Amino acid sequence: MKLLRRLHLYLGCFFAPLLFFYVATGWYQTVTVDRRKGLGEAETWIDRLRSVHVDQVYPTDSAMGFSPRLFQILVVLTSMALMATLIIGVVLAFRSTRRRWLVWLALGLGIALPVLLLWLGQQR
Repeated sequence: MKLLRRLHLYLGCFFAPLLFFYVATGWYQTVTVDRRKGLGEAETWIDRLRSVHVDQVYPTDSAMGFSPRLFQILVVLTSMALMATLIIGVVLAFRSTRRRWLVWLALGLGIALPVLLLWLGQQR
């Protein structure tokens, strides 16, 4: 248990800044209708951050070209670490409570609620 907690802590802290960035820029893209998708269309700093989120590049006027490969590798590693951290967190949740049915309930609601909201949002 100590090893799992320590691993969960360090993975979470190391990848938290990039995950926070993706959550924040993804949220912004979700609620913003104006989507400038081209690299040359990024006029403001928030548009440039959106380009990092979508295209894995930070567009600047001084750049002659872009290669998102290194950043993509970091994003893949971050995604894998997030999945590992989430699995460890669920394991810790099951091991740290006697009421396992509450953990199952939370997991079930975490799956059912998004599906329900997407279904309710469909226009018929």
